[in-house]
Amino acid sequence: MLQLKIVSPEKVEFAGEVESVKVPGTMGNFEILQNHAPIISTLQKGIVEYDGQQLAILGGFVEVQKNEVSLCVEISE
Repeated sequence: MLQLKIVSPEKVEFAGEVESVKVPGTMGNFEILQNHAPIISTLQKGIVEYDGQQLAILGGFVEVQKNEVSLCVEISE
């Protein structure tokens, strides 16, 4: 399992365990699974998907390290 935390300037949007996370990277969409290599990437406008949930974002950053995924994003209204 992955520990996912999604933070926006307003609040913590989500914190918990998930199977996978799909994000709209600047160089293309990619999926983060358990034991993913450490990475820091910028995100573009698109949809973040995790365990059947979807969250529209305007952009942000993602960091993956030791099965912990942190997203700092601006939420699309």
